[in-house]
Amino acid sequence: MKPFAHALISVLGFALVAGGSAPAAAKVAAVAPNGFVVRHLVEVPATPDETWAMLLKPAEWWDSDHTWSGDAANLSLDPHAGGCFCEILPNPASPKAAPRGSVEHMRVVYIERPRALRMTGALGPLQADALNGTLTIQLNPAKDGKSTQILLEYVVGGYARAPFEKLATAVDGVLGQQIQHLATKLGGAFAAAFPLPDGAGETGAAPEAGRPDAEVLPLPANPPEAGKGEIIGR
Repeated sequence: MKPFAHALISVLGFALVAGGSAPAAAKVAAVAPNGFVVRHLVEVPATPDETWAMLLKPAEWWDSDHTWSGDAANLSLDPHAGGCFCEILPNPASPKAAPRGSVEHMRVVYIERPRALRMTGALGPLQADALNGTLTIQLNPAKDGKSTQILLEYVVGGYARAPFEKLATAVDGVLGQQIQHLATKLGGAFAAAFPLPDGAGETGAAPEAGRPDAEVLPLPANPPEAGKGEIIGR
């Protein structure tokens, strides 16, 4: 298995081919001289509580090809403000020996069960440059209460030695794989039946009382009804 850095470099060379079906909706939402934004949206046949429980277990759905150790089992997420999305680098001589190191991928800055998880950090080899990123994952229940929309947005800014156009394409591909793997663990993603919200990530409507960022990622007003979309990724 190839470590995270090599995997992302392969995408920069446009050599990555994502396994399985594509997420329901995805796009590089913005590219500028100082950064970029990527978004992914899927709907899964699982309740928000079920989706939330799986989201907090990256070892079960993150792709091992996009880890430094080559094994997603070494990932963990501490679901509290200040908590670490981290990875252990095992001792190659013995799994029971003291690890040779560890990696902080991201740090939790906002968490609200079962609605929103926000973390900051530069994923993979992005951490080698003067970059930072904010990853927000929002869950929105369908009207039937049995399926859930997952909206992922990653905003990256700072100084990078590679052009942001190529970085955005690479990161979009890698995160697209991860959200598809998450959807697969939850029973598969509904086929695309609605577009990504154009205003996602933009400020605008006043937030709901008690939720300082309730409208930061507004979801589509009319998502498809559960059971009417084709399930992919099973």
